Amino acid sequence: MTGSSIKDIPEEWEVRGTRTPFQGNKTSVRQDDVVMPDGSVATRDYQVHPGSVAVLALDDEGRVLVLRQYRHPVREKLWEIPAGLLDVPGENPLHAAQRELYEEAHVKAEDWRVLTDVYTTPGGCDEAVRIFLARNLSEAEGARFEVEDEEADMELARVPVADLVRGVLAGELHNNCLVVGVLSLVAAERGDGLDALRPAEAPWPARPFEV
Repeated sequence: MTGSSIKDIPEEWEVRGTRTPFQGNKTSVRQDDVVMPDGSVATRDYQVHPGSVAVLALDDEGRVLVLRQYRHPVREKLWEIPAGLLDVPGENPLHAAQRELYEEAHVKAEDWRVLTDVYTTPGGCDEAVRIFLARNLSEAEGARFEVEDEEADMELARVPVADLVRGVLAGELHNNCLVVGVLSLVAAERGDGLDALRPAEAPWPARPFEV
């Protein structure tokens, strides 16, 4: 199989029954009775998620804007890139990413591109994340966004790409979007270049939207 033919493809197996035993504020848990290839039926539990966006903001000195935030499920403070939920169904992911960069870092960017699209944990959650590359950064205008809960304790920093790569490979940085984003950035730089990345409003089949 050649590299050009290796791609994920849409497919949907028959579902005989479905239930939602838990409904939270933003996500829920669903149980589907799925028909297997041999005709048997197996129950699959998974989290239903609205989707997310993340922003790898790269400044003119080759540093990435990162923040450290407490994540209760893993009981750690993780270094991450700005990210947030797609709160409105069908929301343009670029607009959501611009909002998150402003709210979490009070920064705006003039150049936006799609860095990569990922499913965070497809074995147990349908969350899809679009990771953007943002360049030509500057301080945002107006008052800072009022943060609360875990975000009130956030730390902000700008870290050279090479330091982040070392941290990822040393097992010292674990956030999915940071890991995927930084390694994708390096791969893009060594490949066709950052200007060859997809445009900021490229189609996203996992979370369709209107431009």
